[in-house]
Amino acid sequence: MSYQPIEDYGIIGDMHSVALIGMNGSIDWLCFPHFDSPSVFAAILDDEKGGYFKISPAFEGSAHKQFYWPDTNVLITRFYSPDGVGEILDYMPVNIYKDGYYNQVIRRVKVVRGQVTFRMECFPAFDYARAKHETDFSEDGVCFHSAQLGLGLATTIPLTQQGNGAVAEFTLQEEETALFVLREVESGAGCGVTFSAVEEEKLLEQTIDYWRRWLSQCTYKGRWREVVHRSALALKLLTFEPTGAIVAAPTCSLPESMGGERNWDYRYTWIRDAAFTLYGLLRIGFTEEATQFMGWLEERCQHANPDGSLQLMYGLDGHSNLAEETLDHLDGYRGSRPVRIGNGAYDQLQLDIYGELMDAVYLYNKYGAPISYDLWNHLRVLVNWVCDNWQRKDEGIWETRGGQRHFVYSRLMCWVAVDRGLRIATNRSFPADRYRWLQVRDEIYEEIMEKGWSKERKAFVQSYDNDDTLDASNLMMPLVFFISANDPRMLSTLDAINRSPRKGGLVSNSLVYRYDVEKSPDGLPGEEGTFNLCTFWLVEALTRAGRLDEARLMFEQMMSYSNHLDLYAEEIGASGEALGNFPQAFTHLTLISAAFNLDRALGSGDPS
Repeated sequence: MSYQPIEDYGIIGDMHSVALIGMNGSIDWLCFPHFDSPSVFAAILDDEKGGYFKISPAFEGSAHKQFYWPDTNVLITRFYSPDGVGEILDYMPVNIYKDGYYNQVIRRVKVVRGQVTFRMECFPAFDYARAKHETDFSEDGVCFHSAQLGLGLATTIPLTQQGNGAVAEFTLQEEETALFVLREVESGAGCGVTFSAVEEEKLLEQTIDYWRRWLSQCTYKGRWREVVHRSALALKLLTFEPTGAIVAAPTCSLPESMGGERNWDYRYTWIRDAAFTLYGLLRIGFTEEATQFMGWLEERCQHANPDGSLQLMYGLDGHSNLAEETLDHLDGYRGSRPVRIGNGAYDQLQLDIYGELMDAVYLYNKYGAPISYDLWNHLRVLVNWVCDNWQRKDEGIWETRGGQRHFVYSRLMCWVAVDRGLRIATNRSFPADRYRWLQVRDEIYEEIMEKGWSKERKAFVQSYDNDDTLDASNLMMPLVFFISANDPRMLSTLDAINRSPRKGGLVSNSLVYRYDVEKSPDGLPGEEGTFNLCTFWLVEALTRAGRLDEARLMFEQMMSYSNHLDLYAEEIGASGEALGNFPQAFTHLTLISAAFNLDRALGSGDPS
């Protein structure tokens, strides 16, 4: 095995977990049975010890192509060899758990033309390659049992043991198929029985029908329909169906810079993502998903800390202890150590989360359904907590590990928290401490204008104590209606950010850095790539400022940096490669928002 580029992966899932499948036909990442469960396959983090499940032509050097069945999350990997054309159709059945099909990966191997000899290799490595397992073969396949989890690989293809895994080599003629079904099994229950061709065809049809019916709810009909649809489908895959939470990404420790250190676990749900999630979903018609996520947020408010504060991130079921741990036995993606699970930032102070939460509730109350009085009482406590604490230093949106500071974005979102509290109270005639909230809201506004504005840079800067550093998060100012997009200060900030780094800006050929790591030490060594979500923020800020040609060019240039399936990781590296966890929900949410608002600003005329 060797490492594939991050951008060479596609994903399948069932709203409980996600598998990353490379263009070489290898499942190199799967946590089972849930997003935040220990990994079963993790070759993407260690190509020798991590474990993988690969099906590909035995012939080395065959050409390949990967694409989705239209309007679905069913993935097809096609191989072109001298003897014929073969393909693997991968999916995880959804919405049919009542029939007994639950948490499983189905891999259908088929020859389209000629004949192809395939090789199958399945080498699970339970619990991030820390747990040993037993391998038991039968006529129906093979079972892998660790102390915590059992997996069965059911197939009619004869398997051979190799070490603690299973391999097979088989030849298919034109229109012949072979099935491999990976599912959770109980000890002693066998590996499960594979389906007949008719049963599997029905299962595939049900899965395709589910995705197409779900996507038909999308109300976006604009210029960039295909990429918006793919973003919506990706976000649905990142939804944890039992609770409605959305993971930031399904992976952990994929590096933000090659060689490591900036490697984090994103398999949790950030309060910060709330406003963007609800806005993105509601704008394109997915009210059911917005309602489910709103339910998850309400649960967090009901279980706030005694003083009314919240954590910045939680587990998918709401658990709060996300203690960070390093897995020193794994090499990391292409040697990018350390491999981390858990997230040590979970107990940081990040004041901006309250603004994002209140904005999410405000949007839901406006475009979704009226919130309850009981929820309002919890929100009142949060707003009062912000009024008491907004002047504190914090770690900020980028979760820096170099000490707390007075970040401008944190102040901005404290203003949003109080402002949205006032708006909800007024719109719904809820009781509130209006006089105090009005006073605090104005105090925050004037402080940002005084201390967050640099007369020298003629721009809003990253923090009060660093008058020389720009920050892409300030592009959110017009997006949350703190300041008009055409205000001279905002236009000047746009111009300052929209320069190349050599000229003191943050934009390199339309791609946006979140900040300059040399001017703003964040407590971590190394460099990083441009942040995809920041690029979409700039597109939207330019749109709101009326600079539509510039915004459209930047947006469409950004489209060219997606992978072959229109999926995005967190960052883009110096060579145009994908960096960071993949795919990232926040990036796809900001893509939807930018596409929606840019399309609306351009009007409904001829998009050519």
